[in-house]
Amino acid sequence: MVHMNQGQGETSYARNSRIQNAQQNRMKPLIEGSIFELCSNNTLFPGKILIADLGCSSGPNALALVSIAVEAIHSYCLQFEQTLPEVCVLLNDLPDNDFNTVVKSLVTLRQSKKPNVLTGVTPGSFYERLFTSGSMHLICSSNSLHWLSKAPEHLTRNQIPAYDMDEHARCESLPIVLEAYAQQFREDFTLFLKLRAKELVPGGRMVVSLVGRHSDVTASKFSHLWETVAQILSVMASEGVIDKAKYDSFYVPMYGASSEELMEIIQEEGSFSITDMRVYDPATDMNNALFTSSWFINHLRAIFEPIIVEHFGDVMNEFVRTAEQRWTLEGSVQDERAKYPRAMQVVSLAKA
Repeated sequence: MVHMNQGQGETSYARNSRIQNAQQNRMKPLIEGSIFELCSNNTLFPGKILIADLGCSSGPNALALVSIAVEAIHSYCLQFEQTLPEVCVLLNDLPDNDFNTVVKSLVTLRQSKKPNVLTGVTPGSFYERLFTSGSMHLICSSNSLHWLSKAPEHLTRNQIPAYDMDEHARCESLPIVLEAYAQQFREDFTLFLKLRAKELVPGGRMVVSLVGRHSDVTASKFSHLWETVAQILSVMASEGVIDKAKYDSFYVPMYGASSEELMEIIQEEGSFSITDMRVYDPATDMNNALFTSSWFINHLRAIFEPIIVEHFGDVMNEFVRTAEQRWTLEGSVQDERAKYPRAMQVVSLAKA
């Protein structure tokens, strides 16, 4: 069960997704460039254009990418005095996503009175087919592809903890854990590319972003995107708040790839050419004054609470208590961020 916290409450994704919105803004020039290329090609622009956002989640960010695309279509047609096309916008996420808020926000987009916009939702995993063959013109995905289809089977089958409580055992197993996660990402991202290649028109475009690691951070020094969560839970397990066996069998299906890994997989799969690729530090989009312990805890809850509760039960009050104890010292949250540097990978692809 991978979905963000639902609703509009204090710990909801809708209220704790400012960083993700900033990352979506980084995709804007690549989406605009893709729309320009599509609209400039008469064979790809027959009076209608189909756009999808995969992993749209909910809240104010759900429409961000498709709104950029719709606005770009409108601007292009005004600039070159072309008739506005019909635009079909489809939003996708897993079935447990909060589609109630998504559907309500789609009404606003349909009433924008720019291109004639038709809308719909397509629930399901983007690791399976979602659309008919050769139907889509532009597919976008922000902050989603670092989520895997499942935890690595090599770890679950052999009962190897993803983050062992014992530091020595954790160091010993780290290469095995990292390789298992890297292999699962390779399989999943390759499948994602193959599926989207079937759904896009010839020459169709795709713009995606995902959390990864900087090229100069070697895999042996990079553990998990969710290491902070694992450390909080390990303290809870050591205190007997959660069962140790439960902790050892907890695997977050998430992996942070490097740009080299992405390029290698894209080139080996062969369906797409890379038209643009950008890597940046997401910390530059965050106001340090707003990066408080309470904000960071709510941010973690918005993303990870559903998967934690599903595995451990109702333990979030203890999770918050343990996290607050961890960051009682001033500046410790900033230290945490500096300890685990991330990189955002933004890639624009054209179907070969």
